[in-house]
Amino acid sequence: MAASSCRLLLLLLPWLVTTSHSPPGCKIRITSKGLDLVKQEGLRFVEQELQNITVSDLHGKEGQFHYNISQVKVMDLQLAFSDLHFQPQQHLVFNINNASISLRFRRQLLYWFFYDIGSINASADGVHIHTVLQLSKDEAGRLKISNITCNASIARMHAGFSGTLRKVYEFLSTFIVTGMRFLLSQQICPSLEHASLVLLNSVLDTVPVRNYVDEHIGIDYSLLRDPAVSTDTLDLDFKGMFFPRGRENQELENHAVEPVIKETERMVYVAFSEYFFDSAMHAYFQAGVLAIELQGEKVPKDLEVLLRATFFGTIFMLSPAVDAPLRLVLQVSAPPRCTIKPSGTSVSVSAFLNISLVPPGRPAVQLSSMAMETKLSAKVFLQGKALRVQLDLRRFRIYSKQSALESLALFSLQAPLKTLLQLTIMPIINERTKKGVQIPLPEGMDFTKEVVTNHAGFLTVGADLHFSKGLREVIEKYRPAPTTPTYPSSWPAEPSMDPHQL
Repeated sequence: MAASSCRLLLLLLPWLVTTSHSPPGCKIRITSKGLDLVKQEGLRFVEQELQNITVSDLHGKEGQFHYNISQVKVMDLQLAFSDLHFQPQQHLVFNINNASISLRFRRQLLYWFFYDIGSINASADGVHIHTVLQLSKDEAGRLKISNITCNASIARMHAGFSGTLRKVYEFLSTFIVTGMRFLLSQQICPSLEHASLVLLNSVLDTVPVRNYVDEHIGIDYSLLRDPAVSTDTLDLDFKGMFFPRGRENQELENHAVEPVIKETERMVYVAFSEYFFDSAMHAYFQAGVLAIELQGEKVPKDLEVLLRATFFGTIFMLSPAVDAPLRLVLQVSAPPRCTIKPSGTSVSVSAFLNISLVPPGRPAVQLSSMAMETKLSAKVFLQGKALRVQLDLRRFRIYSKQSALESLALFSLQAPLKTLLQLTIMPIINERTKKGVQIPLPEGMDFTKEVVTNHAGFLTVGADLHFSKGLREVIEKYRPAPTTPTYPSSWPAEPSMDPHQL
């Protein structure tokens, strides 16, 4: 019994592994070249954060000397040697080596009856910072920095003293400099932890996860799993599924080929499977918007004349309705399907066309109901962060659903109806796809120099990255407004400058 159970488990194991790995509809790869650009912007952000370090006051007593160091400010940073690289399986490593930090702080000294006050310029040299950021998928399916480990050290610190008691300060410099080096090194990592876990995560919050494309459909860009990090790349697998807005919890099973990105020459690669486009057309179909009606003056005049000539016998038998306007209803009969090949991308559409006379004040009289099969060529391109599709009619065929004889009679309508589609219907469709859909990148980051490459079952867009907004600008835009503090009825007094309170 136990042996048969084991055999059954072994037989089911490949199936369980396959079903547990949902193929992505959209995949993004960031390469080392893209990380170099991120490092440049990130380094500016780190400099800004370290300049805002708050260091506690330092005070003490050595014999008859009382000293107080306060109002510490970072004046300048030199972060010349830095490195940002991938670390398998889910990490980014950011190192700063041999940096220097220039400081200025206020000094107060009391020695017996002598009191001295002024400022001191100091510099911290040999600053080393090692941080490791762990990347993961949160509950909403968004990429997050879930943890950070940080180590910071300062090799040397120097302080320049001036004033009447300069010699005294030089005597005390060992205590002051040692204390300041300790306090400063203790503030570097908390500042970077806040910058990563709070501020940088607020930038990642701007990545669209589940949002509306238009008034009919939305898209789900939730991550399917934690990011996969190698020494040269970071790969993100997104669901990439469209849904009708009236059925937002609907799931469409993905049977398409999983996109495979092998290239690393560009900064970023985005891959889309056939499922990505199929789910969009399926969502539009379920939303009931893949239908167009033309009536009266909207029907091209040449086509109207031809249709009336084609159905002359039927119209003549309906003599009261001879001058009634024509109505054409074109409606897709099944969700269109996308096919991606190395030679190009195409969309297959099945539809039916109903042709009717609409006498005023009387029920419509149907003249014909014909089936249509069309194949559209699709040009996919990326502009900014919007993926857009331009469709063009390639093949067109109509036939009667009633008889082969009627299909033969409709042959003369083949060319005029194709012209109708090209000149009237296709512009309407392309106007709807003109807006495109946003690719899941943070705000302030855009694509440039895009190149689209077709593969069997998916296509890739290789591009470089460009920061249209700095990290600080995006963070300030989405930073929560500070709440107004409540103060007691009596304000606290300003700190006394009395040297005896040192």
